[in-house]
Amino acid sequence: MERVERFTASQSEERRYRLLVEAVTDYAIYMLDTDGIVTSWNAGARRIKGYAPDEIIGSHFSRFYTPEDHAAGEPERALKIALAEGRYEKEGWRVRKDGSRFWASVVIDAIRADDGELLGYAKVTRDITAQRDARRALEQAREALFQSQKMEAVGQLTGGIAHDFNNVLMAIRASLELLTRRVPNEPRTASLIQNALLAVDRGASLTQRMLAFARRQDLESEAIDVPSLVRGMADLLQRSLGSGIQIDVRFPLSIRPVLADYNQLELALLNLAVNARDAMPDGGTILIAGKQATLVSGNEPGLKPGHYLCLSVTDSGQGMDAAILSRAMDPFFTTKGIGKGTGLGLPMVSGLAEQSGGRLFLQSRLGEGTTAELWLPLAPLAAIPTVDRRLQPASGPERPPTRSLTVLAVDDDALVLTNTAAMLEDLGHRVFEASSGEQALEILGRESSMDLVLTDQAMPGMTGSQLAEVVRSRWPDTRIILATGYAELTPGAGVALLRLSKPFRQRELSEAIGRLIDEVGSAG
Repeated sequence: MERVERFTASQSEERRYRLLVEAVTDYAIYMLDTDGIVTSWNAGARRIKGYAPDEIIGSHFSRFYTPEDHAAGEPERALKIALAEGRYEKEGWRVRKDGSRFWASVVIDAIRADDGELLGYAKVTRDITAQRDARRALEQAREALFQSQKMEAVGQLTGGIAHDFNNVLMAIRASLELLTRRVPNEPRTASLIQNALLAVDRGASLTQRMLAFARRQDLESEAIDVPSLVRGMADLLQRSLGSGIQIDVRFPLSIRPVLADYNQLELALLNLAVNARDAMPDGGTILIAGKQATLVSGNEPGLKPGHYLCLSVTDSGQGMDAAILSRAMDPFFTTKGIGKGTGLGLPMVSGLAEQSGGRLFLQSRLGEGTTAELWLPLAPLAAIPTVDRRLQPASGPERPPTRSLTVLAVDDDALVLTNTAAMLEDLGHRVFEASSGEQALEILGRESSMDLVLTDQAMPGMTGSQLAEVVRSRWPDTRIILATGYAELTPGAGVALLRLSKPFRQRELSEAIGRLIDEVGSAG
């Protein structure tokens, strides 16, 4: 009797266990025989995989695997491991009845009798697609944060180096320009000085690229008609690319202006075109095209929802493999060989795009060419496009010197201050020198008739824009020019000030003073 009761209790426990397993809906729990044939099917298996019990019992469990796993022999391998080790556990893609895939966590346990005989396998499958997507999103966010922090650190370093380099170039250029007026007019000497000035220009161009990469250049955003800009650059592009390159241009008949800096956009387009040319050493075709697009959330990584122009430059050249493509926009990375590239062309374009509210994307495959897409925000509908310009500053007769002024030059760099003062004196002005904002205020307090303050922006203690605010409040008749090497101004600072970009030429200094005097006369 006791034995019968134990047997009945065991049957009852087994029945309760079976009912519990069959009722579970979050897990697919089912049994396999020794050959992998499905012998049971719970509600969770039906919910996750889509099959009713009568559709699947009697079938081999391998039907849930992808064709790739079938070809690799993964179902057979799973049973072999479970048989040899007692347990098999893995994550991978599985296929539902409707053909869709889900990411599964799979456990297969070998079930044996008391004597060790294999009775079959218990298989548990969970759909963890949502967890996998969340895990991958977190990993991508962490990687994006790491890359952002790394690029921010490199950008700060690059911007700081470029600022200091600008000061060095400023001192060299001023000294060379003043030297040309003092040395004998001997052709060889003049040629050497001119070569040195050209080297300064190359250095200044390099610093501009560094500042663009660091997103610290001073941009003047305006509405730009991109097709007109490209047409205006046609001769420059063809001369720069050479006769072996054919340029095709495709734009819609009607396209809205973009909001960007005109000169910097020209430089960016020229950089992309030159990169495309270098990818086609035997010649080829470059396609410059544009299309408008409206982005909603999540359309393109790194871009806010809004209206954009995608300006693309496509070449038919060598293309890049995945390893090179992943590093193509890293600062100072280049495949052009020693002395043939700075590795700042693409970072400069990327920096311009991001500072303008857009993004640069690269698409490339080895042997199939490369497409660079420069996404820029569209200008407001009421904006009037800027008239056509050129990369080079307009040439013309030098402006006649202004009347003699009393000028206070302010700069914390002694070399720059000395040379700036020398250029001002050479233009016929009376000059006072100050190495800080505090010293400048002391001089202004002593000298009652200061016409102009020419101040650097980045100075310790008191910046140029802060000094300008004090000068405006105490000496409203004193005019101010702000000399700055990059976009270091806080929002709203120095808005109404005339700015002079470092490193500046003596002619540019004279022109800036002349414009300021003209404004005073007009207000007059």
